[in-house]
Amino acid sequence: MNVNVNFFEQPDEKHVSIQASDGENLMRVAVSNGVGGVVGECGGEMSCATCHVFVHESWSGRLPPASADEIDLLETSDAYDSERSRLSCQIELREELDGIDIYVAPEN
Repeated sequence: MNVNVNFFEQPDEKHVSIQASDGENLMRVAVSNGVGGVVGECGGEMSCATCHVFVHESWSGRLPPASADEIDLLETSDAYDSERSRLSCQIELREELDGIDIYVAPEN
């Protein structure tokens, strides 16, 4: 099953639509498809926050909650938004996320 992901890059919110597979990691999908601003320096080990994204409000409730460690790292960002901020390395794409809107955080 394919999962369509809509990325909006900074600073102009350029739209990039990508088809990913169910079970793929959002950060890896972004990096492998050249989404501007998603770096993933730590390779998904949750230690750098260079994959910080904002999940559109209409989708945030469909994701599992962020762990305490993820929140601690996100809170170090000036762009942290308690309602929308996530580390894309911590999001596994699933069928029910088809069409999700992801905004790249500005400091990435």
